[in-house]
Amino acid sequence: MTNTFLALTLLAAAPDAANEMEWVKVSDDGQGFVLSESGRPFVPWGFNYDHDGDGRLIEDYWNDEWPAVESAFREMKQLGANIVRIHLQFVAFMKSPTEPRQESLDQLARLVTLAEQTGLYLDLTGLGCYHKQDVPPWYDELSEAGRWAAQAAFWEAIARICSESPAIFCYDLMNEPVVPGGDKPRDDWLGPGFGGKHFVQFITLDRAGRERTKIARQWIRQLTTAVREHDQRHLVTVGLVPWSLDRPGLTSGFVPEEIAGDLDFIAMHIYPEREKIAEALETVQGFAAAGKPVVIEEIFPLKCDAEELGRFIEDSRDHATGWIGFYWGTTPEEYRQQPPTITNAIALSWLELFQNKTPEILPPDDDDQNNADR
Repeated sequence: MTNTFLALTLLAAAPDAANEMEWVKVSDDGQGFVLSESGRPFVPWGFNYDHDGDGRLIEDYWNDEWPAVESAFREMKQLGANIVRIHLQFVAFMKSPTEPRQESLDQLARLVTLAEQTGLYLDLTGLGCYHKQDVPPWYDELSEAGRWAAQAAFWEAIARICSESPAIFCYDLMNEPVVPGGDKPRDDWLGPGFGGKHFVQFITLDRAGRERTKIARQWIRQLTTAVREHDQRHLVTVGLVPWSLDRPGLTSGFVPEEIAGDLDFIAMHIYPEREKIAEALETVQGFAAAGKPVVIEEIFPLKCDAEELGRFIEDSRDHATGWIGFYWGTTPEEYRQQPPTITNAIALSWLELFQNKTPEILPPDDDDQNNADR
């Protein structure tokens, strides 16, 4: 069996499940999302499945420990999720600037089939370099033009595999890209590490006198064009740090109002701080001013408690139309049975909040379906 045939076979393995899923599109009023055939509202509500409890990225174990992935998807569905955000690493999918790794594409096809089987939509976030030690020297040595071309080749390969599946909610071009703000050239494509991973990535090392937002738009257009070579239907976005707004102080160069025209919706990341919920809501409102639907693609009680986060989610519904937290393969019941730690307590408080708010967030039809699936 050829690799290409294997990928197609995996995608076709659950035709009934795939046929039951409707494609998601932006609503006619541009304020949210709807399912393409029924017209019912679709509110993204789910989890970043970015690593397991040991910090391993999905590509580290999805070949040898596939049952763990299947189990996590079933658990997220049972918790009430309708979407899972998956983080794909560049090196896991590209052998060279132009040649993809077919074995990884085959495994991605398997993941898409799993999403169809479980009724979970996928937010596919690409170009990750989270483990700096795994980034190949040849990738870091590319020029800006060469790096962008390699990134476009990555997205062409992903879009070819995923274009026909209704389970894809969106392609997120990169997690937290940044255009450097100073005039001095950088010597490192990655931002500072956090928890052993590098989530922020620069799209150029040298502005060379160019406007930051112009560089951001050019990069988005090149990668979106690569996606559209093979997939004209699925939504495209980019994951933005909260300091992307055009305000005094630290900024990313990806100003929402400047880049919104090249995206289907705005994906933002925010971790509200204790007793600063009003400030966080003002930030969300700033992203909504771009005139596109806003999905809070990363949220968690990292800097506030679960009660405050719950109030933030409720109050942000005036400006946001989706919320995606985190799940690391441990159920609430398993957390309760483990030795008490601060980390476990925070994660458990989030999962309990998620379960409690699901009936409020999801449209009635979606909630009824989730209860039926349980």
